Amino acid sequence: MSITGNFADFSLPELLQFLDQGKKTGVLHVELSSDKNQTNAQPTYYIWLHQGRVVAASDRLDQQGLTLMIAQRGWISERVISRVTHISACFINSPLGLCLKSQNLIQPEQLKLLFNSQVLRPVCALFQIKDGSFKFEPIVVLPLGEMTGLSMSATEVILIGLRALRDWNALAEKLPDPTSGLSGLSAKQPKLQLNAQEWQVWEFANGEVPLAKIANQLNLTVEIVLQIAFRLIVIGLAEEHFMVTATSIPMIEDVDTYKIPLVESVPESAHKPAVSQSFLKNLVGFLRSKTT
Repeated sequence: MSITGNFADFSLPELLQFLDQGKKTGVLHVELSSDKNQTNAQPTYYIWLHQGRVVAASDRLDQQGLTLMIAQRGWISERVISRVTHISACFINSPLGLCLKSQNLIQPEQLKLLFNSQVLRPVCALFQIKDGSFKFEPIVVLPLGEMTGLSMSATEVILIGLRALRDWNALAEKLPDPTSGLSGLSAKQPKLQLNAQEWQVWEFANGEVPLAKIANQLNLTVEIVLQIAFRLIVIGLAEEHFMVTATSIPMIEDVDTYKIPLVESVPESAHKPAVSQSFLKNLVGFLRSKTT
């Protein structure tokens, strides 16, 4: 079943977390909104997942992106890669990166560098998308020619990407309110590798301390704490806890100079319609006129 939408309603980090939780396998089409003055087709990026893990990413569908990336680094020429893939039997059902490694043409550290350049950097850059659309299509056959053989859970990709994000404009409306707190979704310690600041904020996830106050206690800016809180929320470790602050109830003076609240507390079980302030004011004015 395909999933479609736009990034104005559902951000890419939230989408990847959804796909990770659902252990989805397929390809995510990310279409960027182009300049209105341009007539070119909208650029599209593709992210492949297997059971919720990101396995490859590219801006093309001909399975030549990884080959070009290797050749551009001067590690192996396109001609050699093409010849080896036709000779070796492992290319029938194994990712390109692992096959080249089995032929001693690529080292494990080089595979890590390729995965970082092919997947992590571009996917994290896509977190800055504010205008665009997406479509996720389940597929059975993954593009082996575009895969290094390495993978990472979408949740880990989200965490790495949001840590490196510098421009938060696209996600500004997704950040929690400074007056809200955080509630942890599990009593157990997170299995993910949180950094020092993330651990500090997570320790306040008891629903009792507003984020603005957490920032003050940790000597961090409110902006930084809101961004950390969003990371913890989107990767499923916490949720925003809306807090009710005690405020003084406005008072007016009735005909007998007794203080009465403008709004009377009514039990929720009564389900009575709320009485407007304007009605109460008019009522008080009417009572005053009767005493003069």
